[in-house]
Amino acid sequence: MSSRELVVLGTASQVPTRRRNHNGYLLRWDREGILFDPGEGTQRQMLLAGVSATDLTRVCVTHFHGDHCLGLPGIVQRLSLDRVPHPVPVHFPAGGAGYFERLRHASSFHDVADVRAEPVGTDGQRFDIGAGVLEARRLRHPVETYGYRLLAPDGRRMLRDRLDAYGISGPAVGALQRDGHLDLDGRRVSLEAVSEHRRGQRFAFVMDTGLCDNVFALAEEADLLVIESTFLSVDAALAAEVGHLTAAQAGRVAAESGVRRLVLTHFSQRYPDPERFAAEAREEFGGDLVVADDLMRVPVPPTV
Repeated sequence: MSSRELVVLGTASQVPTRRRNHNGYLLRWDREGILFDPGEGTQRQMLLAGVSATDLTRVCVTHFHGDHCLGLPGIVQRLSLDRVPHPVPVHFPAGGAGYFERLRHASSFHDVADVRAEPVGTDGQRFDIGAGVLEARRLRHPVETYGYRLLAPDGRRMLRDRLDAYGISGPAVGALQRDGHLDLDGRRVSLEAVSEHRRGQRFAFVMDTGLCDNVFALAEEADLLVIESTFLSVDAALAAEVGHLTAAQAGRVAAESGVRRLVLTHFSQRYPDPERFAAEAREEFGGDLVVADDLMRVPVPPTV
């Protein structure tokens, strides 16, 4: 199993269907388990997907419409029930702090988990986390809404032919990576001489929004973009009116932003055939495209 993957817990928009639960997305990223937008039924979907409460290290809520947050009380209480030993920060729009507090304490329970409110108050706000930098960008929706992107730190890719040319192998490679240079037979070999720059992987999460500059900013060069495609083009006027995207718009964002793998989700119940979303998005985007289904796992593409 990839150590960096998206576990899809739910893919419906405002109304769940027989096949689609309300929203819920877990990003496994090395030691991080970031839960995005837990809608109703997220606990049960976690059970079906083989995800435990102890897997969760952070929660990100884009906005306080019910299909994106009404599963939060159950998640918070499950953290206490399972006595999750580590802190779990929760990010959410600062203007919705009252909603968060009511969801956080929605009913009586033995509250022992270390759940930490870390609201987003400004466009472009960044949080340093173990996996890199988590950035939030303001989106265009009737209520205060933020999208998120995760930027892993850049690194170096070791070049085997250059290592061989210098006769460097085994533990010496690790020493070179650790110290930045290696003294070998009276000469100093730098890390730069036997490696090249490797851009850190990027993940973006864009939910309820009309098309705006920050959608593109979040998606820029994302290795994996998870984006709402609530409507089809036939209902583009309605999408614009209520602050949502069409599948074609999601495809355009991916194409113009250099996205490597596009995941469409948050589908309106009015469309019974999910392949219509794929067909419209493919008119704009010729890359790797996934139409999300509940309980699907989508690997983050490896660094190239």
